[in-house]
Amino acid sequence: MKNTRVLIVGAGPTGLVLALNLARRGVPFRIVAEAAGPGEQSRAMVVQARTLEFYRQLGFADEMIGEGIIVPRVHLREATGDGVRELVRLNLSDLGEGISPFPFALAYPQDDHERFLIKRLADAGAVVEWNTRLTALSGANESSVAATLAGPRGSEDVSVEYLCGCDGAHSAVRTALGLGFAGKTYEQLFFVCDARVEEAFDRDLYVTLGDYTLILTFAVRSTGMRRLIGLVPKGVSEDASTTFESIRASVEPLLGVHVSDVNWFATYRVHHRVAERFRLGRVFILGDAAHIHSPAGGQGMNTGIGDATNLGWKLADALEGRCAQNILDSFEEERIGFARTLVATTDRAFTMMVAPGVRGRLMRGVAAPLILSAAMGLPPVRRAFFRIVSQTQIRYPDSRLSAGRAGAVRGGDRLPWIGGLDNFAPLRSLDWQLHAYGAIGPAIASAAERIGVPVHAFKWSDDARSAGFARDAAYLVRPDGYVGLAIEDDDAGRFESYAKRIGLVTARGKGRTS
Repeated sequence: MKNTRVLIVGAGPTGLVLALNLARRGVPFRIVAEAAGPGEQSRAMVVQARTLEFYRQLGFADEMIGEGIIVPRVHLREATGDGVRELVRLNLSDLGEGISPFPFALAYPQDDHERFLIKRLADAGAVVEWNTRLTALSGANESSVAATLAGPRGSEDVSVEYLCGCDGAHSAVRTALGLGFAGKTYEQLFFVCDARVEEAFDRDLYVTLGDYTLILTFAVRSTGMRRLIGLVPKGVSEDASTTFESIRASVEPLLGVHVSDVNWFATYRVHHRVAERFRLGRVFILGDAAHIHSPAGGQGMNTGIGDATNLGWKLADALEGRCAQNILDSFEEERIGFARTLVATTDRAFTMMVAPGVRGRLMRGVAAPLILSAAMGLPPVRRAFFRIVSQTQIRYPDSRLSAGRAGAVRGGDRLPWIGGLDNFAPLRSLDWQLHAYGAIGPAIASAAERIGVPVHAFKWSDDARSAGFARDAAYLVRPDGYVGLAIEDDDAGRFESYAKRIGLVTARGKGRTS
């Protein structure tokens, strides 16, 4: 793109979602990747509800759901010396009913996911520059960033206002910045496999645990292909010679299936690490370049997409002059704390579930089933479980962009969804907007008009009260669907003070209305 202002290094889901957000806002960018094309090996499988909410803002959530598989149930099983026994079966189909337009988890292979996003990017008039790697980077703390790219046409020097490293765990951007990446590597070797099984098509997710045992199996395509992920059994050679045939005898009895055809098989190590910083001057790191962790809970890819969504609108607002440049300071403070908590949580969960000995068996066979069975029988706990796994519970109460409270909704909260009103529909504008449930105060409405913030007044209802809204209060909603400011009364001075503090001014250009 001419007059490039942002360079995105890396074209996995994180980089592609960042590019799509910039494209939707008309920000000139380039996206480059060292790979020859989209990934063909896919470890990330689950698309969580919060990611689908972001995709709805971009206009393609329903299309992706149509290509994926909604997981209806999860079976937790334990491998013992006597075989495999089912510990608990959980119904997932309505777990998030009333919380999100997407009250489920979606199985959609990362390789398909990437190709899907690349097509959406092409529709927006942008392409990925493949076979292009970053070889040098400087000027992070200067007025522009200088980068050297090596591509099919040789070496190229570029200068951009901002550079974003979305280039994975071995990030060249993070390395060039000299940022620490503290953490550890799990000693266990994992395998991942796409296979066809002889048994009938089954949409359920099966999780089998035991001493040094963790195996997941679930449908990835309606054609009958299943994804198998797990630990390479003890006693199997852990080198390049490891194949599915070398683990078949150990794995198939635990899965309860017979694999008739292997489409793809690979082994890999899992790490848990968080970069010391997510930003240095005009350079940002996102996704696996900033944080990696165990696959427990299907959080990794979704967290990277959350990073991209968070940064995308802030870059666009800063570059367009919609907000002050210092809005970019909120990216690291909002995302690094969540990443640290997530890495610690998934590490503890993984370690406990595969621990050997009496402690591990008690956790898997007694504690976990009792807790899950009791929890899933209590609606408030079911809802809390969904919020955590779906990432709809992520909030930013300590962000510089968060202020105020009206009812139970605070600045920094994800905007609660009300299905009957579909108050998420206006979020497709990808711009700031003011919401009221009941009547909007005339003083705040006038201030919003002066600043160029669209107002959406929804009818007051019991559903709005149950969601935590206060009647006739004003909620200033950020482009990513989080509440920036909540005001209980018609206090235009407070609204204008907040707008001034973050530099929120009338949008440049017309037509970006909700």
